[in-house]
Amino acid sequence: MSTRACPQRVGILTGGGDCPGLNAVIRAVTQSLLRQCGAEVIGIEDGFAGLLCEPARARRLDWDAVSGILLLGGTILGSSNRANPLASAQATALALANVRRLGLDALVVIGGDGSMTIAHGLAQQGLAIVGVPKTIDNDLYGCERSFGFDTAVATVTEALERIQTTAHSHHRVMIVETMGRWAGWIALESGLAGAADAILLPELDYDLPTLARHCQARLQRERYSVICIGEGAKAQGGAPTLQTSPALPADGHPVPRLGGVAHQLSAQLQPLLDAEVRATVLGHVQRGGSPTPFDRVLATLYGNQAAQLLLQGQFGCMVTLSGGQLGHIALAEVAQQQRTVPAGHPLLQAAQQIGVCLGQADRDRAHRPPLDHP
Repeated sequence: MSTRACPQRVGILTGGGDCPGLNAVIRAVTQSLLRQCGAEVIGIEDGFAGLLCEPARARRLDWDAVSGILLLGGTILGSSNRANPLASAQATALALANVRRLGLDALVVIGGDGSMTIAHGLAQQGLAIVGVPKTIDNDLYGCERSFGFDTAVATVTEALERIQTTAHSHHRVMIVETMGRWAGWIALESGLAGAADAILLPELDYDLPTLARHCQARLQRERYSVICIGEGAKAQGGAPTLQTSPALPADGHPVPRLGGVAHQLSAQLQPLLDAEVRATVLGHVQRGGSPTPFDRVLATLYGNQAAQLLLQGQFGCMVTLSGGQLGHIALAEVAQQQRTVPAGHPLLQAAQQIGVCLGQADRDRAHRPPLDHP
């Protein structure tokens, strides 16, 4: 992290996938800077892609421009998860040149681990940067809660509640697949909130026979079962379920994406159970819509904290929440890392202790309730 004079012209961009709460951060950063020091705020359009155009795509953000956007989903600036100014020396030079042409003293980057890795690389090139953690996956290293996560959990929980009624009506085993990549936070929290009978996470490879026995026992008691599975989960000895994106980034190589594990699990479970098995992949519905009140407040706190770091001249860092307290961490510590569900986490322990199947043979077998359990 470095310390410099307070910037008077600040750029702000939203990188990576969209996420509920992005507009709340844009609003908080802009209003805080306008009110506290009169700094000029420039919105970079379409994330890092806006810095890779000639001329750069950008517009001035004043009080009117950010008024009324707190409750809006998505981002008024647009975003891109394809553009990488570090992809080549030419791209880096263009991005840096555009920052100079725009007269920016500092740049606020709102994004996930990929955006923070890019931000760290640009900071090493001399840019004054402050990062704001954004991801529904809640997997940013050094930050215990990213905005957008609460909204995603609420969306998945509502879907699980609706799936429960269909599963009960038709006496089916229903599998719901969540986003989250290699981290199981969405599946874990929404699975608990939505009363899933089994929760399968990328961090814990599941044992298929154990899962089948748990579902069959549930069918004998209740005649239906609901499984919540993170997209990065896999069976013991298996591999993650990948799909290949039809779109190509600038380097021309296909981008592998997680997705479809619910359908794969459905096919594996069907011959082992005395009920119809159906799969639902929630997909991008988890990223859309208006942010929850919690996410609106958290995003506002993060945006204001980013502004305070700018006013203090502290750069090369990302806003964090740790132990319930706002702070910051060096971008170098965040880059190329992810925060996954650790073994022994209280939520995992609670799930096991109330009888939720996590797909773990020894523990789940030991704690399985009798078939006549109410």
